[in-house]
Amino acid sequence: MIRFIGIIVLFFAVLAFSPLLIDEKGYILISLADHIYELTIYTAIFWLTTISILFMLIYKVTKKGFKFSFKLWNSAAFASKRKGIATYNSALGSYLLNDFENAEQLFAKSAKASQRPQSAYLLAACASDQQSLNEKTNHYLDLLDIESDKFDKDDLTGLLVKIKLLMNQNTDESNEKARTLIDENHRHINRDYRLLSLEIQLSILEKRFETAIKHLPSARKHKKIHEDLVNLWEHQAYYGLFNDKITRYDQGALTSYYDNLGRKVKAKESVVFSYCKTLAEHNISKPLVDLIAPLLKKQPSKAFFDFLRTLPIKQGDTLISIVQKHLHKDSQNIQWLSCLGHLALASQQWSLAEKSFRSLLKLEQPRSALPYTKDDIQGLASALSAQSQHQLANEMWLKYAKM
Repeated sequence: MIRFIGIIVLFFAVLAFSPLLIDEKGYILISLADHIYELTIYTAIFWLTTISILFMLIYKVTKKGFKFSFKLWNSAAFASKRKGIATYNSALGSYLLNDFENAEQLFAKSAKASQRPQSAYLLAACASDQQSLNEKTNHYLDLLDIESDKFDKDDLTGLLVKIKLLMNQNTDESNEKARTLIDENHRHINRDYRLLSLEIQLSILEKRFETAIKHLPSARKHKKIHEDLVNLWEHQAYYGLFNDKITRYDQGALTSYYDNLGRKVKAKESVVFSYCKTLAEHNISKPLVDLIAPLLKKQPSKAFFDFLRTLPIKQGDTLISIVQKHLHKDSQNIQWLSCLGHLALASQQWSLAEKSFRSLLKLEQPRSALPYTKDDIQGLASALSAQSQHQLANEMWLKYAKM
């Protein structure tokens, strides 16, 4: 726009000074080879101005023409890619809205056109996995393998997702494929905590419990792996190992293995809980009571109380006696009352269980946290049912349902 205004000003300036140049023409002589060209100053300025204006107009028209042609070519050449990206974005929206069926179809459709085959096939596999469509999940993973040569070999993200999807299927075939992928990339385990996590989880799925236990110290060193998650793996691994010992061999093999564990290992709650749970489920009462009794004589942690109420201890008279001694000192202690109720319930001492749970209900205060849990209400309902107090039991079940 500024250039155009300049041209107009120049044009009118020439017109303004033209009368002066006509009165005082002046001449310009141009000698070129054997020819001599004679021009007045006015004529020279006129033609120079005219040629400049024409040149500017031609330049503008040509530039716009090229720009329009490039846009037209670009629109035609990249139309399919733009459509593919739009489809890919729609698939992302469907995935975030949990419309996995539509997301799967759109990701598969946009993989090639959007030129994002890696992420598209991965997300399509994830969407089909959310629908528990294992055949489709494996199909997209196979397509991903075909494209794998185009990806950055140092990028483990695609590999990790593929392993996770295979593990989610939890079949012998899928676990075997996941194991192959982990073993092929085992060199990355020490530097990538995500691969280490998958190694531990897969080892537990494969019932290779000792292998999982071997990796637990490395998992604890990684700050990005939460301690609670490591404790969960530790519980699963030791519980599986303890059950394997007693199932494949006998009680002696289990006891011998536990006794030979290091002192620091046996001090971990997750290991103790796993061992106790194995003993309780196989109705091995004496070693179980001998292990729990010293812990109950002290002041156990909340985690221990929560765990103890889940144990099916059928011969818990010794433990009940210890808990009652604590209650003699503090009759309104919520944790000890709950513990007594569940121990009595497991031992089928219905009256004592009912009395303990009712004592918990009496501690309820307006505008205060409930002194009992859903498990306590369920325990009371079970104790009442066992004593044929069905109406009261139904009231407790309704209370349980409303919590």
